[in-house]
Amino acid sequence: MDKHGVYLGPRLRRLRRDLGLTQADMAADLEISPSYIALMERNQRPVTAETLLRLAKAYKVDFSDFAEQTGPDLIARLQTVMRDPIFADIDLVPLEIGDVVHSFPGVAEAMLRLYTAYKEEQFALADRRQEGFREGVGASGDPVAAVRNFLSARHNCFPILDVAAEKLSTKIAEAGGLPDYFKQRHQLRVRRLPSEVMAGSLRRLDWHRKDLLLDETLDAASQNFQLAQQLAYLEFDQEIGTATQEGNFETESARRLAHRALAAYCGAAIIMPYAAFAKAVETRRYDIEALSRQFGTSFEQTAHRLTTLQKPGHERIPFFFIRVDVAGNVSKRLNSGNFPFARHGGGCPLWSVHQVFATPRKVVTQWLELPDGQRFFSIARTVSSGGGAFGAPRVERAVALVCEAHHAERLIYGRNHPQAGAPTPIGIACRLCQRTTCTSRSEPPIGRQILPDDYRRTEAPFGFSDS
Repeated sequence: MDKHGVYLGPRLRRLRRDLGLTQADMAADLEISPSYIALMERNQRPVTAETLLRLAKAYKVDFSDFAEQTGPDLIARLQTVMRDPIFADIDLVPLEIGDVVHSFPGVAEAMLRLYTAYKEEQFALADRRQEGFREGVGASGDPVAAVRNFLSARHNCFPILDVAAEKLSTKIAEAGGLPDYFKQRHQLRVRRLPSEVMAGSLRRLDWHRKDLLLDETLDAASQNFQLAQQLAYLEFDQEIGTATQEGNFETESARRLAHRALAAYCGAAIIMPYAAFAKAVETRRYDIEALSRQFGTSFEQTAHRLTTLQKPGHERIPFFFIRVDVAGNVSKRLNSGNFPFARHGGGCPLWSVHQVFATPRKVVTQWLELPDGQRFFSIARTVSSGGGAFGAPRVERAVALVCEAHHAERLIYGRNHPQAGAPTPIGIACRLCQRTTCTSRSEPPIGRQILPDDYRRTEAPFGFSDS
C-alpha cells in the first residue's frame, strides 16, 4: 500500500451502508470529520493506513481483505446476477465485472436493483398465469404470494439485518442472556404463565406492568425465538420498516406479513448470528440436528436459517425450503436455490417430503431428478408444534431442504447417501410433468392428447398419443 494511502471509496461506502451507519456515525467512531468521510467515499481523498487501522479496530474489519480489493461483495453480487440464463449469450468475463464495480459502482448498484425488480415481476407473472386466474386475484391481491415473491427475489437474505442482529447478539451475551438483557435494556421482566392465563397468546408484551409474558408450554427453543422476535420489534423497527418498504406492497395485509417475516428473520439472526452460524455450518457439514443443539434451536428453525446464508462474499449452499402438512398444504416456502417447485397446485407425490409422516422425526434423504435431467438432493423430516402439556393440541408437519446435486458432497447426509443407482424421477407438478408412464400421476400434462381406453387400459392413470 502506498504510504499516502489507497482509494477505496466504493468499498468504504458499502461497508458503512452494510453497518447501517450514517457518515456522521462513522466519522464519530473513527474520530475524523464527516466531510472527510464523504471525500474518501467519492475517492477525492485516499484512505490512509491510520484510517484503515481505525476501521479494523472499530468494526472488526479484516485488514487484508479490506485493503486488497475494492467492493468484493458488490462484485460477488453482480457475478451472481450475471449467471442468470437471460445473460447466457453475453460474453462477460469476471475482470470486466470487476472493472464496472471499481469504476462505476453506482451503475453496478443500479443494475442490481433493476435485476431484483425484474425477478419480482417474474414471480408476479407466474402467479398471474396460474390456471383459473381471475381478474383481481393474483400476486397483487394475495398477500402471502406477494411476500413470497419479495423474499425469493432477495434470496431470503438481508445483510443489513444480519449485521444489526450480530451486534445485538454480542450485547445479549454480555448481559447474561435474553431475559437479563430485557431487564437491563428495556426494564421488562420475562414471565412464563399457564396457557389458560395467556388466553390463546404465545407471547404478550404488557407495558403497563413491564412484563413480557410467554406461554409456559413452549419448549426452550420456541421461548428463545419468541424473545428474540420481540426484541427485533423493539430495537429494529426502523431497519425492518425500511426493508419492508422496498417491497412496494399493494395491500396493508401484505405489508404486515412482510414486516412479521422480517422480524422473524431478525429473531433467527439474533439466536444464530451470521458469522458464527456460517462457520459452524461448514464445521458440522450442515448437520441440522447438531447445529440445533449448538445454538439451542429447533430442527425447523435451523433448517430455515440455512436458507438465509447468501450474504455476498460469504455465501453457503443455496437451499430450497418447504413446510407441508399431512394433506400436502404448503404453509412455508423459501428459495435461495434453483429448485423449481410448483407455485400452484400439488407437488410430486414421489418426493419423500410427503412420505416422512410414516417415520416421525427420522431424517430421510433422497436423490431427485426432474424431467429435464436436473438433479437435486433432498433432506426431509417431520416437525411438530404445540403440545407441551397433556391434552394440548399438537400439529405435525414435514419440512424439506433441497440443494443442487453438486453441493451434496458438502453435506453430512450426502456422505451417508452417496449418489449410487437411479435417482427418483419427479416432476414439478403433474400438469407440468411429461413423464407419461408415471403411475402416481393425478392429472394429465398440459398439451398432451389423452387416448381412449375402450380396448386398452395402461398402468398409468392416463394414456397419451405420441403427438
